[in-house]
Amino acid sequence: MTESMFFDVLRQGLWVAVTVSTPILTVALVTGLVVGLFQALTSVQEMTLTFVPKLLAIVLVFWFSMNFMSRALTSFFQVQIIPIIAGG
Repeated sequence: MTESMFFDVLRQGLWVAVTVSTPILTVALVTGLVVGLFQALTSVQEMTLTFVPKLLAIVLVFWFSMNFMSRALTSFFQVQIIPIIAGG
């Protein structure tokens, strides 16, 4: 394996990681902003109010995007990683 092949596979792996994590991180950001805005408007400073809605939103998005995530990771491993391992 040459150095350029290694960096190409690493670049593609990082891109798959970004693609897979984007839905969850986006929902966590939006939920945090909405809850923070709600807390600022109502002057409610409860710690569980920030944690519980964000956790529920993340779990829901993970549940709905699990098929996409597993397909993306599986195809990356089948197309990139396994041929490298099998080919030596």
